[in-house]
Amino acid sequence: MGYYDQNYRPNPHRKKSGGWLVPVLLGIIIGILLVVVVMPSIQDSGLLPGNETAGDSSSSGVKQDGDSVNSTVNVDVNTQITDVVEKVSLAVVGVVNLQRQGDFWQQQQEDQEAGTGSGVIYKKKDGTAFVVTNHHVIEGADTVEVVLADETSIKAEIVGSDLFSDLAVLRMDGAEVDQAIEVGSSGDVKVGEPAIAIGNPLGLMFSGSVTQGVISGKERTIPQDFNQDGRADWQAEVIQTDAAINPGNSGGALINIDGQLIGINSMKINQTAVEGIGFAIPVDSAMPIINELETQGEVTRPYIGVEIYSLDEVPQSEWRNSLNLPKEIEGGVYVWSVEPLSPADKAGLKRLDVITELDGKPVMNMIDLRKILYQEKKIGDEVKITYYRDGEKKETTLKLGEQ
Repeated sequence: MGYYDQNYRPNPHRKKSGGWLVPVLLGIIIGILLVVVVMPSIQDSGLLPGNETAGDSSSSGVKQDGDSVNSTVNVDVNTQITDVVEKVSLAVVGVVNLQRQGDFWQQQQEDQEAGTGSGVIYKKKDGTAFVVTNHHVIEGADTVEVVLADETSIKAEIVGSDLFSDLAVLRMDGAEVDQAIEVGSSGDVKVGEPAIAIGNPLGLMFSGSVTQGVISGKERTIPQDFNQDGRADWQAEVIQTDAAINPGNSGGALINIDGQLIGINSMKINQTAVEGIGFAIPVDSAMPIINELETQGEVTRPYIGVEIYSLDEVPQSEWRNSLNLPKEIEGGVYVWSVEPLSPADKAGLKRLDVITELDGKPVMNMIDLRKILYQEKKIGDEVKITYYRDGEKKETTLKLGEQ
């Protein structure tokens, strides 16, 4: 019989030794069963978020309950872009400007690469392929080579080229050409819609480069200085895009999301403070010129037979003192010389006459005059010219000749 402590009292809150171990073991076992047995069934059912697989709701862009899924829109667009690029890329080529180099002591001159650009195969007919590129890409070339997407080089002939539109047409053997691009319409484009530029930025080592952006603006006008004298000679109407267009992209294709040609890439604002601004010649204005170059070899434009300069190149003090212009005259072009027997000569225009209107439309500078003549008039049209001579307002009518 053991010793019994009379002062001992049992503690009702005291747990038995080892009572916590059983619940912990049960929890571990249940957790293992959930991971091993239940979780794969839940994943296969697609109930967990972020577990969409190809062939279900991600391909349609809609969940089972009809709610749209933002992430699947990107998948659909990217798939469409890759399909479009694959469809169009064979029609975008490289253009190599080759010029003869040599001096007096050399017995034989060789063609050397003077520059590269891009081009677009827009037509294939009767075994001949036609390529459109930029005038400045092939300017000064003695021979031209076209480099296909598979790096095949083909000698090409310059059919015609035009300074003002910055367009040129090449002709080559079409035996190696698989396809021509589908020509769309630039008049239908909307600001904000996707745009894709394909070309050879920085040379043929990056041939077939693709950049994506949007249409940033329509019917933009960009001044062009052809003779590099610091004064604009022409205002080019262009499409603006933020798709990257770099040197070497010139002459390449700007296409829409359907793979249709909507512009010929041409210019890039080349300033360190400016990014995401590229330009393309609208295809609607390019195609008539392309067709004329293809059939005629040149673009014929009306002319009046004068050497003219904008009034803004003359100090305003001379407007009053030398030209005797009224104070209300704010712009115009002055005649520096008149070609003998030209339309202007026959109409009576003389040196230092100041032209202010053509057919009632104001002429503020040389660009305005050229735009009216080149875009609104045809060879043989009669044009009423309003001008000032020694401060006196006069009018005459002339018949436009061929430039």
